[in-house]
Amino acid sequence: MNAAWLIIFCVVLAWSAWQPHDYPTWWLEVSPAVLALGVLAATRQRFPLTPLAYWLILAHAVILMIGGHYTYAEVPLGDWVREWTDGTRNNYDKLGHLVQGFVPAIVIREILVRNRVLARTGWLSLFVVSLCLSISALYELLEWWVALLSEEAADAFLGTQGYVWDTQSDMFLALLGAVLALATLSRLHDRQIESLTGAPTG
Repeated sequence: MNAAWLIIFCVVLAWSAWQPHDYPTWWLEVSPAVLALGVLAATRQRFPLTPLAYWLILAHAVILMIGGHYTYAEVPLGDWVREWTDGTRNNYDKLGHLVQGFVPAIVIREILVRNRVLARTGWLSLFVVSLCLSISALYELLEWWVALLSEEAADAFLGTQGYVWDTQSDMFLALLGAVLALATLSRLHDRQIESLTGAPTG
């Protein structure tokens, strides 16, 4: 987490907070990114992450902040894709749920490998994917509970857009994202962990 990282985060956060669709939804969507910033700042000295993990977390935070500004159902990018594909809904939220599996998979993997909780075996990948899916399921439950407590922002926060299988598809995309992250980034991630710690990951 360097100066460029912080500048990008703060600029996007400031833009996101400027006249969003509505502030209750904005806070619900953006608070995980702000919380992540606090955790990263608190752990920066005693447990710095790899550059890969930091930049993936930033990308996830940007996606959350864009969704918070417009609400996921009204992000222009999703509307453009809907027009190009002749679709029936704004699928920007699906990008968010894919990343909800992709980014945590690398962060969880790094914590497990560096703390030697699990060696680099099939068990590591299985545990990472399972935990990512569990996080996704927990998030769906939290969305439901928050929507019940906050009727004002419920529709914008849930963003189901009338899709009856929205919850199931969200969890599937998080699962897919976790698998894709491990399949495509594990070798690069191992090299960065070795460079950061000076110890082999195997």
